[in-house]
Amino acid sequence: MNLEWHWPWAAAIALVAAIVCIIAWQLVSARRPNKSPQIPVFDLDEDLNTEHVGELFRQWRVLGRLAVIILAVSLLASLVTVSRPSTVDEADERAANRDIVLCLDVSPSMLSYDHEVLASYQRLISNFKGERIGLSLFNSTSRTLFPLTDDYQLASGQLKYASDILGKISSQDKINKTNDRTLQEFSDLIEGTQNRKDKTSLIGDGLVSCAAMLPGFTYGKTGRTQDESDKASIVLATDNFSGKSTYTLGSALDLTHKAGIVVDGLYAGPASSENDDTTIEMQRDITSHGGSYFSVHSGKPIENLVQTIEKRKNRDEEKVRKAALVDAPGWWTLALALLVALWIGLAWRLKR
Repeated sequence: MNLEWHWPWAAAIALVAAIVCIIAWQLVSARRPNKSPQIPVFDLDEDLNTEHVGELFRQWRVLGRLAVIILAVSLLASLVTVSRPSTVDEADERAANRDIVLCLDVSPSMLSYDHEVLASYQRLISNFKGERIGLSLFNSTSRTLFPLTDDYQLASGQLKYASDILGKISSQDKINKTNDRTLQEFSDLIEGTQNRKDKTSLIGDGLVSCAAMLPGFTYGKTGRTQDESDKASIVLATDNFSGKSTYTLGSALDLTHKAGIVVDGLYAGPASSENDDTTIEMQRDITSHGGSYFSVHSGKPIENLVQTIEKRKNRDEEKVRKAALVDAPGWWTLALALLVALWIGLAWRLKR
């Protein structure tokens, strides 16, 4: 259990104030005039200069010094309690783990890239620890390949299964050479993603369907709690060739943003279309809603995406860590109480 100081500055202020008070008291005592009348008095030094009285005086002096030491230690203990020693509530800290939905466009224009994207997703989840992962496929409608889970073995197996199938039909030449079994496996994989006639690649609708996999998301308003906000994200992989959908990409991003869901975009279309107006608009929409945008054709998109998600996770954990600090005075309070009680006892004995 790590001990942290919630108000370290308070201890410093109290220490300075205590030092100032001690110095002021010393100055006042030094300047205080002796108002004792200068009159003859009987000198009892010789009468009191006995072994018994000397022993009592030595005892009084030892007790006085001990009282001063205990008072100083009590002051230090009080400074510690003023700085509020705290610990992190580990149960709350674990709540910082994120939910991540991998949202994949499986429209015909994306088939030549889906194999690469799924392989990238496999590398992506190999860097996760504690996050829940889900995968949704969409075209005109959506299909959940596997729901949110922290079973990375299951998730990796499903991703490999889908990647292998899509890799066999990633080009027209491969489709011409494939067998009926592979075509049936492909049909089974994307079943449920083409339930609207004459519609294809409805990106906005697909994004909203992916968001619906996250707990607390409701259409048209924020259904997530304060603790759930900013702890969910979607990785949207698409070539940005969209049909006429109920939700545009912009309106879908408005919904996810209101729900505290961050959407990161992974452009997986042809490199020749990266500078098209529609692609630039997709990038602008995603970044303006707080997400990050990457292209499979530039640098190391998955590595960059992992770094982005990790930075976001660390930031969230830091917020939760600060919110989960609980006062833990523990033995400091008991020690202070014992010191004060001991000092009171010594003061009473000295007074006698």
